[in-house]
Amino acid sequence: MESASEASAVKGRRATVTEIDQWMVQGQVFRIYDIFANIPRNAQTLMLELQRDKHIEYLTKGLRQLGSSFVVLDANRPWLCYWILHSLALLGESVDHELEGNAIDFLDHCQDPNGGYGGGPGQLPHLATTYAAVNSLITLGGEKALSSINRGKLSSFLQRMKQPSGAFSMHDAGEIDVRACYTAISVASILNILDDELIVGVGNYILSCQTYEGGIAGEPGSEAHGGYTFCGLATMVLIDEVNRLDLAGLINWVVFRQGVECGFQGRTNKLVDGCYSFWQGGVFALLQKLHTVCGETQALSDSEGDSATDSASEGEVPGDNLCEEDQTCHFEHGAQSNAPGSVDCSSGYTQNLRRSETEPLFQSMALQQYVLLCSQDQEGGFRDKPGKARDYYHTCYCLGGLSVCQYIWSKNGNAPPLPKAVLGPYSNLLEPIHPVYNVVLQQYQEAYEFFSRS
Repeated sequence: MESASEASAVKGRRATVTEIDQWMVQGQVFRIYDIFANIPRNAQTLMLELQRDKHIEYLTKGLRQLGSSFVVLDANRPWLCYWILHSLALLGESVDHELEGNAIDFLDHCQDPNGGYGGGPGQLPHLATTYAAVNSLITLGGEKALSSINRGKLSSFLQRMKQPSGAFSMHDAGEIDVRACYTAISVASILNILDDELIVGVGNYILSCQTYEGGIAGEPGSEAHGGYTFCGLATMVLIDEVNRLDLAGLINWVVFRQGVECGFQGRTNKLVDGCYSFWQGGVFALLQKLHTVCGETQALSDSEGDSATDSASEGEVPGDNLCEEDQTCHFEHGAQSNAPGSVDCSSGYTQNLRRSETEPLFQSMALQQYVLLCSQDQEGGFRDKPGKARDYYHTCYCLGGLSVCQYIWSKNGNAPPLPKAVLGPYSNLLEPIHPVYNVVLQQYQEAYEFFSRS
C-alpha cells in the first residue's frame, strides 16, 4: 500500500487529515492480515480463535468491580450492566447468584417512582438508560428480575416523552431523535405495553430522517449514520411501517459502509469501527429476517434475474477460505447498486430482495475476520480498531456483530449454523440474538412469555 506522502505526491496536493487517518488505519489492518496470510495454517486457526475464557474473565471482573454500590461512571451504570451482561449471555455464560442479585437491586434503585430508569439512583429517568436497564433485566431473566419492572409507571413515562411531532424526547426537555424513538418503542414492545398512542406519528418522523444517501440520520437534516439507521429501521419494523422506507436506497447505502478493512464504518468517509459490526450488520439481519420478525413464515421472494454474485449452494458459504492472502477483503460492491425494493411488513412478504433467503447482503466472513483479528484483544475484550483500548461497549457490539454473521446464513433460526458459516474453530459459535431488541434469543423468549401472561 502506498504511503500518505506517496499518495499526496501522486495527486499533486497535500493529503487531508481524513485521508491520512484512513491510510494509517489501513496500514495497521493490512499488516495484521499480511502476518495472518503468511503463517502456517495451524497458527492461523489460533489467531482466529475467540478467546472465550479471557473475555468471560474480563467481563466478570468488570461486573464485580461495579460491586453492590456500582460507584463508577455515574450516569452510565445501567449501560455498563447491559454491555457486560449481554456480552456474557452471548458467550453462553451466566452470572453467579450474588452478582445477579446485586444487579437487580441496583437497577431497581435506578427506577424512578414516576416511571423509567435513570443513570443511577436518584437521577432523572432517561430513555437510553431505561432501554439499557430493561434489556439488562431481561438478560438476567427469572421472576425477580422481570417482575421488578413497573410497567404501568414505565408506560406513563413513555407517554410523557411523546412529542407532538410523533417522536420522543430522551428525557424531560431533552433531545428529540431517532434513538429516542427506538428506545421507547423497543422497550414498549418487549414489555407488551405498546399501543396506538405511542406509535402515532413515529413513522412520519423516522421517514423525515432518511437522507438522500439512503441511510437514516439522528434527526431531520443530519447525516446518515449506522447507529441511527439501525434504530430507525428496527423501529419501523416494530410499528409495521417498514415498507414506507426507501429500502433500495437504505441497502445501497449500508452495503458501501463495509470497507477494504473488512469491517464497517458508521458514516461516509469515516474510519472503520468494530462497534458497527452490530449497528450495520444488524441492519442486514433485520432485512433478511423481516418475515420472521413480523410473525410470518412466508419465504423471501427473489426478484427477476440473479445477483451479480453467484448464490451459494445448499450448505456452502462463499469466501470460506479467508486464509488465502488473495481472498482477503475482496468485495463486489457494484452488485448492490440496484438491489432491493420495498417490504410489506403487514404481510411479512419482502419484495425484490435480489439474493436468496440465506445469502447475506454483506461480506459476513470478512466481517468476522475483522472482528477476530483486528478488534479482539487477546487478553479479553474487544476494541474499536487496532491501536485502541478495549472497553465494554465495543466488546458488546463486536460480539453482537459476530453473532449476526454466524447465524445470518441459517434458514432455520432455531438450528445452529453450519460450520462453514463460522470463521475459525466452531467453538467460536455464540448465542443467537433477536435482531430487533439485541438481546439473546432465549432471554427474549422468556420475557415474551412472561409479559404475555400479564
